[in-house]
Amino acid sequence: MTVYFIGAGPGAADLITVRGRDRLAAAPVCLYAGSLVPVELLAHCPAGARLVDTADLDLDQIIAELVTAHRQGHDVARLHSGDPSVFSAMAEQLRRLDAAGVPYEIVPGVPAFAAAAASLGRELTVPGVAQTVILTRTAARATPMPPREELSTLAASGATLVLHLAVQRIAALAPELAEHYGAGCPAAVVAYASRPDERILRGTLADIAGQVAAAGIRRTAVIIVGPALAAETFPDSHLYSTTRDRHHPAI
Repeated sequence: MTVYFIGAGPGAADLITVRGRDRLAAAPVCLYAGSLVPVELLAHCPAGARLVDTADLDLDQIIAELVTAHRQGHDVARLHSGDPSVFSAMAEQLRRLDAAGVPYEIVPGVPAFAAAAASLGRELTVPGVAQTVILTRTAARATPMPPREELSTLAASGATLVLHLAVQRIAALAPELAEHYGAGCPAAVVAYASRPDERILRGTLADIAGQVAAAGIRRTAVIIVGPALAAETFPDSHLYSTTRDRHHPAI
């Protein structure tokens, strides 16, 4: 049988994909991150499905659940928040499933940064302003960052920067980022993007940390930094230009 790694989306239950919902509705076993995945999604599970909250399980226990379900002939829905390709800890699960000979399929989901950008009402890649988005995090007490991925190196690019799992350190990070972007660079923090309790803070690298402290935001938030957040004067993209040759496929 198959383990389906399903991106549950950023928080709003209706932002799961149709494919993800259908895979969930057909799986008699569902493992989900209870602290991150909206419980409303579990209503799509079949009646009598085995529901396992992985919040208090370690990796070995999670893999044991997946392998046992496979051996019993059950498909498994493995719900991850956002999109499982980014900061999901999916890679180590896939490695162990490969070793155990358990097949799997990955169903993408709406990532948190996309939901945050939608809530901000901004495009993160604005013509002539920013055409690159960097998704990253900081080490702190988590797994160390690989060489050459230090925040200062990434910030030197001037690209739109999205920081996950970092809002608790924003007081230290904002001055570091300001060395490359400038203190007046637009910055935003979106907590619980797409959920009813969503919080949106807009400012600059000079004041965003103070806003976060005043709002008491400490988790489930992304930080977005870059001039694209406030760009007003920029050229129209080539995509819809009147000068573009529309007799050839877009490149």
